[in-house]
Amino acid sequence: MQDESNEEVDARWSSVVRRRAFLKGLGVAGVMLPGAGLLAAGVKAAGNREVSTGSLTAGDVAILRFLAAAEIIETDLWQQYNELGGVDGGNPAYMAALSNLDGDMPQYISDNTDDEISHAAFLNTYLWAKGAEQVSLEEFRTLPSSHASGARQVRRLTNLQKLVVDTSFYTRYRSSENPDLGATFAQAVNIVNQPAIPLNDTDTPPGTDQPVPPVTTAARRMQAIANTAAFHFGYIEQGGASLYSSLALKVRDLEVLRIVISIAGVEVDHFGLWHDKMGNAVAQPLAGVVDPQTRVTFPDLNNPATELTQTNLILPEPTDFLGAGLPEVSVIRPTRIENAGAVATIKSFTADRLFEGQSPEFFSTVMALAEAADAAQRGI
Repeated sequence: MQDESNEEVDARWSSVVRRRAFLKGLGVAGVMLPGAGLLAAGVKAAGNREVSTGSLTAGDVAILRFLAAAEIIETDLWQQYNELGGVDGGNPAYMAALSNLDGDMPQYISDNTDDEISHAAFLNTYLWAKGAEQVSLEEFRTLPSSHASGARQVRRLTNLQKLVVDTSFYTRYRSSENPDLGATFAQAVNIVNQPAIPLNDTDTPPGTDQPVPPVTTAARRMQAIANTAAFHFGYIEQGGASLYSSLALKVRDLEVLRIVISIAGVEVDHFGLWHDKMGNAVAQPLAGVVDPQTRVTFPDLNNPATELTQTNLILPEPTDFLGAGLPEVSVIRPTRIENAGAVATIKSFTADRLFEGQSPEFFSTVMALAEAADAAQRGI
């Protein structure tokens, strides 16, 4: 079980968003607008084609603006992972622990980071081309960096140092039940108050730069941190798959729909990748690792292997969908707006403690964006 109930999360959420009354409509702090003269000519794309500058509905703008904000947030967290554990990462011990899960982990981290950067840049530039407000969260870069070797000492939007990772997606995608029809799911691993990146060189010393069995206290600590990261990667990207799928149902303009579903496919691809790799944290020979400080434990989910735990069952199990009388089908879930939409995403990130230490103004800003996106109507 996680350490907060849904009611407690809702109560904590309500306490930090009471100050959002100063935000009106779609206007939020930190927007960026280029000169109006540049808009008239359109945006040059590959092959000298242009993006038209025709107007969008308020609902489509709200959806794009929230997705831009979500991609900025994702970029911030992935950059932290990449600095320490990417292919050119600066923390050899962390890279070694990640490589215990799969030798390609550093490369995949770097590639995922590049994807999120491209998504954020594209969405904001498209908004600009359409004469709509871009999104900037720069004023909220207030959170501290890790002090471990490799981390840049810059201010962050997100906090990876004390996460509560919801791992119920692991059992959800192996189940024939669907959260959109009221099903709930157990945690695969109880990851509570656990760092997903090394904190410093005292608590998590640089150590070896080669993958090794986690036998020393320092090695077990670093491996538990890397294992947490692997599950956090899956948590983030399965959320993106559901978010894009749910908001696509609200889009009116066909070009905007093309953007949303095209990025959605990459989010699904990311999830499939991390769903596979995280299984190595809870399979032999790594299964059984215990963080010596937090006591977070990564059990052997193949002992015994069941339909809900077996680590190589990474493809979505067919599930109930839409309602009674239809056969089970393999689909992304959830996709109902109340379970997978913009507000649900921000609430989930809050419960994850991804925003631990952020200001009330930050929560007000992202919630205003989220509510506007969820309120969009597709129309005809």
